[in-house]
Amino acid sequence: MNDITTELIIRPYQQEDLPLLGELHQAVTKHNPSAVFWWVGDESNWSNVYCAYQNGQMIAKGQISIINVIPAGRSSESKHNIYINVKTVPDRADDYELLRQLHDRLYARALQLKDTLPPEYGTLLCVGNDHSETANNAFFLQSGYQHLVTLFRMQHELTEPIPSITLEEGFDFAPWDMATAEEEEEYLAVDAEIWPDKPLGLTRLHEFKGRPNWRTFTIRQNGTLVASVMVCEEEGAGEIEEVFVREPWRKRGLARYLLAQGLSYIQSIGLPKAGLMVLADNSSALTLYESIGFRTVSQEIRYCIEL
Repeated sequence: MNDITTELIIRPYQQEDLPLLGELHQAVTKHNPSAVFWWVGDESNWSNVYCAYQNGQMIAKGQISIINVIPAGRSSESKHNIYINVKTVPDRADDYELLRQLHDRLYARALQLKDTLPPEYGTLLCVGNDHSETANNAFFLQSGYQHLVTLFRMQHELTEPIPSITLEEGFDFAPWDMATAEEEEEYLAVDAEIWPDKPLGLTRLHEFKGRPNWRTFTIRQNGTLVASVMVCEEEGAGEIEEVFVREPWRKRGLARYLLAQGLSYIQSIGLPKAGLMVLADNSSALTLYESIGFRTVSQEIRYCIEL
């Protein structure tokens, strides 16, 4: 039963809340189409979702997720990353008491999640918002969060041509289902080599694999995995994740080739556009993405505190 009362109620998300969640999502994205709004996922994730209700309306939602888990053997300075996402109806965007109450619930849950992570590393509690979400960003800054990174959101309209790129001889291109545990371990080992401080981890990999139209495309040389791109569907558009080329094989056009193949796949399943995120200060990646037709459409700012 929905909560119809003037009293503010904060509780975990339930199945019957779906219509109210839809109304909240519509209100937030209509007011600001660039707002970073997480969906609640399946029932196994609902213990990580807290919703605020008043007068029969869902006026806010807070959500938390482990994003990066540091595997054994990394630098002691490495830190696990837990992210939160908090959104309110537009007329309560600067209601810091409401935001504080939701944040308190998420912080308590973050401490529980931290206890499940390898204890030899510290943990950062992070949040990412579009730069236009000024009230939400101001709340986190006032709560002690510090700037972590700034990223650009880039987009490729698939009505525009996709470059035709030739793969250098000696390399083998193929889609990869990653169907076995051994194959997943192979992928994650290379992923941790590329991003030693922010490895993907098995839980996050399974999350990606569960998304609609997920595919991974790889390039190998003599059986060795040297480059990869992961793509999926999110909210009716293609999303490009995890583009990498291992150090000895860089500057040979492998990333451009994989991106073209990923875009062609997204186009082939009828999606109108593809997007990705890139660090704002990564000039080489920005140049690469622009060369294949991506254009910057928004900017996300991420903040963090030590948990």
